[in-house]
Amino acid sequence: MQTLIKSKKHIAIRDIGVVTDGIHTSIDYDKNSGINLISATSPKQNVFNLTRNAYISEAAHIANPRTALRENDIILSTVGTIGNCAVVNTDILPANSDRHVGIIRLNSSINPYVLSTFLLTKYGRNQTVREATGNVQPNLFLYKIKEIIVPIFGDMFQNTVKEAVLEARQLLKKSDTEYLEVKKLLEAEIGIDMSSITNGGVSLKSFSESFGNTGRLDAEYYQPKYDKLMQAVSLSVHKKLKEIVTISKSIEPGSEAYKDNGIPFIRISDISKYEISAPDKYLEPGSKYDLPIYYLKKDEILFSKDGSVGIAYKVKSDAPMITSSALLHLTIKDNSKILPDYLTAVLNSDIVQLQAERDAGGSIIKHWKLSEIKEVLVPVLDISRQKAVSEKSSKSFELRHRSKKLLEYAKQAVEMAIEQNETTAAAWLNNRITDLTKKDAVTE
Repeated sequence: MQTLIKSKKHIAIRDIGVVTDGIHTSIDYDKNSGINLISATSPKQNVFNLTRNAYISEAAHIANPRTALRENDIILSTVGTIGNCAVVNTDILPANSDRHVGIIRLNSSINPYVLSTFLLTKYGRNQTVREATGNVQPNLFLYKIKEIIVPIFGDMFQNTVKEAVLEARQLLKKSDTEYLEVKKLLEAEIGIDMSSITNGGVSLKSFSESFGNTGRLDAEYYQPKYDKLMQAVSLSVHKKLKEIVTISKSIEPGSEAYKDNGIPFIRISDISKYEISAPDKYLEPGSKYDLPIYYLKKDEILFSKDGSVGIAYKVKSDAPMITSSALLHLTIKDNSKILPDYLTAVLNSDIVQLQAERDAGGSIIKHWKLSEIKEVLVPVLDISRQKAVSEKSSKSFELRHRSKKLLEYAKQAVEMAIEQNETTAAAWLNNRITDLTKKDAVTE
């Protein structure tokens, strides 16, 4: 693949910018600072995933100016899933970074969004993955990033790619806004004010009221917000989760069963409330784990019980994928009268997330017991109001889907420019941008 790039006008990253990495010492976290900490799991496909809610202290941020991120920095994952990247914009600033990312600061006319997109193409990935070292924990060293060669494109094509990426980010922003509206609508329809519930305070309970009832002695479990939440949900029409769904477990084959290709093996790190990302682990077809009973089925809900607990994702269609045992499979009972999109929205809402926080909050590595998950209280609206929540949720997901599609088009256009020519690639990409923009206008 490098041969094709070398046959065109090209340059090495070391000649167009500075390459550095993040903080090498232990991170001083502060959840209240508002200063994002960017790590290897943060950059994805030209966008950032900040759902870890990791924040560095202001003092540590000030003490590390080299690693403090700037607008137009390209952030490249150098540990784990090698080669994911995205460009820093003002939306994620202020921010700092840890040692598991590479930071590329350009000083040339190559647009950062174009370089980021190139690194995500098969031509970029070929170089980042090939140059990574280590079997158990692959690592891409800074001097290897500097050696990556990139094609030099004309201004017209670069502007077209940049426009596509920025438009995709706008769609993503709209999706996030729409999802916030889902949360507001859900709370309004149920009649719960989460802002008043989560206000601080202390809760005094006797031994019989605390350990005698729950078996828990950790003070965090008895915060007033949990009592307020349960009281508020109890006043609404509600059911326990076990009354709404059947719950099945998946498998944990162990790392010795992992393959580089085959049946996708979905772990916690591969899932969000929006999507299933391409996994980096697979299982062998025809092995003892390859059983249709474990495959994903349309409208079932994947629900995380370990690590990042309480993530719910509704499966869009049947798929020959297998999940780890950290993901439960929830199947809605026929007589429950609950829409899958509505239940997914509730499970991802603060109403259920607070219950997850209460139950699993006492551990360093969070684990939500199945016995506790079954007892989760789920507010139940009538079908018409469930549909209103579901439709707004679906719109948010559709906007996110379009954003992802546009980023994929940008990547394909860069590959087309390398393999054919920039004029053809720019025209093709402009048509895709126009089509998706029209669709967005129709939904407004």
